[in-house]
Amino acid sequence: MSETSAGAGDVAATAAVAAAGWRRAGFAGAAIGVLAAGAAAGVAVERLTVGRGMRKKARLALDASGPYGSLRGRPGRAVADDGTELHYEVDEVDEVDEAEAGPEGAPEDTGGTAAAARRRRLFGRKAPGPVTVVFSHGYCLSQDSWHFQRAALRGLVRAVYWDQRSHGRSGRGKAQADGVELGIDQLGRDLRAVIDAAAPEGPLVLAGHSMGGMTIMALADRYPELIRDRVAAVAFVGTSSGKLGEVDFGLPVAGVRAARRVLPGVLRALGSQTELVERGRRATADLFAGLVKRYSFGSRDVDPAVSRFAERMIESTPIDVVAEFYPAFTEHDKSGALSVLRDLPVLILAGDKDLVTPASHSEAIAGRLPDAELVIVPDAGHLVMLEHPRTVTDRLADLLVRIGAVPAGSP
Repeated sequence: MSETSAGAGDVAATAAVAAAGWRRAGFAGAAIGVLAAGAAAGVAVERLTVGRGMRKKARLALDASGPYGSLRGRPGRAVADDGTELHYEVDEVDEVDEAEAGPEGAPEDTGGTAAAARRRRLFGRKAPGPVTVVFSHGYCLSQDSWHFQRAALRGLVRAVYWDQRSHGRSGRGKAQADGVELGIDQLGRDLRAVIDAAAPEGPLVLAGHSMGGMTIMALADRYPELIRDRVAAVAFVGTSSGKLGEVDFGLPVAGVRAARRVLPGVLRALGSQTELVERGRRATADLFAGLVKRYSFGSRDVDPAVSRFAERMIESTPIDVVAEFYPAFTEHDKSGALSVLRDLPVLILAGDKDLVTPASHSEAIAGRLPDAELVIVPDAGHLVMLEHPRTVTDRLADLLVRIGAVPAGSP
């Protein structure tokens, strides 16, 4: 869940909020309205053929029947450096299959399992445990955005899924409640707190989508020794190392420039009227759904239940959180920190129709990491891991196989 924002929730949530604050925001509201225009046409066609009551019933039915976001692991809490409680969940590896076990009675230090042997080859005899994959989600999303990858990798690799501060099941940022502006550097420190609590030893693989990828870059910038000592591989999905203020969201440049000038102030104002804005969001549910679809997905035939799942995650992010995070993305520039990752296996993946963090931003990261694997997924938008889950999962699995974290042919 980039640019002047950083997740599919950015444009979608912001434009939906504009409908609630239109009369109060004056020119600002009109400027933001430009962002909504692209999705509004598709919504208008739907309104001509499907009644409002029927659309509401359809959303409720999708909410009731969709299994997405239902996977849960062993819960834990990490505490950030400002006291914010961060929720994480751990999916542990199933017991090693008998077929993978070594000779009966083999001494522990000789391996005992194929998995241990692979770890020794990669990390030496001092490797203290299995690989842990830590998944970081994007803006206005939650750990559940990794649903398909989580389902596929369950039992094959130890994995940690966490909710960024003020998102999902994590607590509201305490520093922000005290008036401290949020920066991507804070998210990097948050990730370190989660690692210390959920995976204090052993090799790590870091996977991040959109803002989650930026969080990994901030971690690398602040804790290069952690990267050198423990990180075995990194996966960036639909993210950016900087220059987010240049993204045009596929809209006319003049309208985007006008919106950017006024948007931070409008979001701050609306963030102080949370109840009013949330009522407005509910009243403009159809427009909101159209915006989510346009800025989350690149193909026409997205499963409606998946689209609704994305919408539900994004709409659950309070407007004051949207406003709180928004300015951090224009400040984001971690291109220099990428050098810390130069000697690691790195996967860089993006959708070719991503309007939020365009594929050119992934190409820019690849330019600084020439040995990385760059994958541009055709007919895919910002939420590529939901839209083309098999492609993303396969590439992640390939990366894990390369470092010996899972056996070949998994998942």
